[in-house]
Amino acid sequence: MHFPKKCTVFKVVLSALLLVALLQLMYLSLLSKLHGKQQRYKYSELFETNSQLKRGIFQHQKNTRKERLKYSLSSGGIFDQSGQYRVYKNIIKSEFTANHEPRDSSDRTQQFALATHTSINNLHHLNELLGRWRNALSVAIFAHAQDVKFSTALIFALSEFCPQVQALVDFHLICHSGEIASFPEQDREQFAGLQDCQDVFRKLEKHRDTFQNYAMGRNVSYPNNLLRNVARAGLDADYTLVIDIDMLPSQNLHDDFLNFLKRRAPRPDEVFVVPAFEIRHTRKIPATKTELLQLYQVGEVRPFYEELCHKCQAPSNYSSWVNLHSPGGADSTELRVAYTLSWVDPWEPFYIGGRAVPLYDERFRQYGFNRISQACELHVAGYSFSVLSSAFLVHRGFKVSREFHARKDEENRLNRVLFRQFKEGLKLKYQDSTRRC
Repeated sequence: MHFPKKCTVFKVVLSALLLVALLQLMYLSLLSKLHGKQQRYKYSELFETNSQLKRGIFQHQKNTRKERLKYSLSSGGIFDQSGQYRVYKNIIKSEFTANHEPRDSSDRTQQFALATHTSINNLHHLNELLGRWRNALSVAIFAHAQDVKFSTALIFALSEFCPQVQALVDFHLICHSGEIASFPEQDREQFAGLQDCQDVFRKLEKHRDTFQNYAMGRNVSYPNNLLRNVARAGLDADYTLVIDIDMLPSQNLHDDFLNFLKRRAPRPDEVFVVPAFEIRHTRKIPATKTELLQLYQVGEVRPFYEELCHKCQAPSNYSSWVNLHSPGGADSTELRVAYTLSWVDPWEPFYIGGRAVPLYDERFRQYGFNRISQACELHVAGYSFSVLSSAFLVHRGFKVSREFHARKDEENRLNRVLFRQFKEGLKLKYQDSTRRC
């Protein structure tokens, strides 16, 4: 009988399997503890104070971004001209801005930057924007109620975990005058799991449906023109393009425009129009004019605001722009002026403008006339609008009326009345001008 021997072998094999299982459990436990320490390290790195860090296991250098953010917020910000909003400028400065030294009068180097604005529920678009624009960028964020704390924490997290944000993006925070922003020392638990840049953007992505655009509350007005001015003022650039955060510029626009400036000196009363389009949600955003035209020809891309306000963009003359003959082909990197236009009501082009371009009128809030009013002032002030040959902007998704908030038409009517008052004010401001809106 060989049963005892077989039994012994079985016991040995079983013991070996149990040992392997035990070792695996120990290994997993060790990994879990290590991960926990890494999580606590990240947690401490983001939110613990310096004194707490010194008493802990991990020793690190002083977090200068956090200290700068704390200092910026401790100032209490400044009030806007209406006294209804509190503005915290440059709460986070990019390495580009921090290391940028003021230029003397002999420096002829031109600088071109991007300015944009958003509420916290649309800040996730910054991820895609940075994939296309890899140069100086100024972002003004409006936050209300609990989103003030959330915004402060997420702005800080972006500046800590995202190298491209660290390098290029300046942040400004705007809230109602009765709200005060502070560093989130007491609201840290929900951010303890953040490990990298994509974690932060995933957190922002989950926040995207908190409310519709402009529908933040009955008594909450989105101050789009104030935000545009704050973002623009945050840049030390000779030329600035102001866009909405859910738009992407054509590939290499920054370098192409600076090369254009080397070949052609702009007139002081000239802005450069960048035609705007919108694309179906499911389509990949085109990078070049050739890609854009292919999608345009099959109806996957159309002029911006085609359905909502055709007249607001039609003066850009899309048919001429689409059918331009370029000596170097549609994708020629040699940007040029295709044609120059005079402003007509109610054109609201996106454009690249110099330092002297008038600011946006901050009385316009919510929906309607906020960009038209500024384009109107440019016209009265004597500016011409030169359309660039191959530069463009693309908004993801077709703009359709059913996706707008319920009070859109009411806001548009109120701002139409304000626009009439605004135009009367321009007559006094530019008394020598023969132009009218």
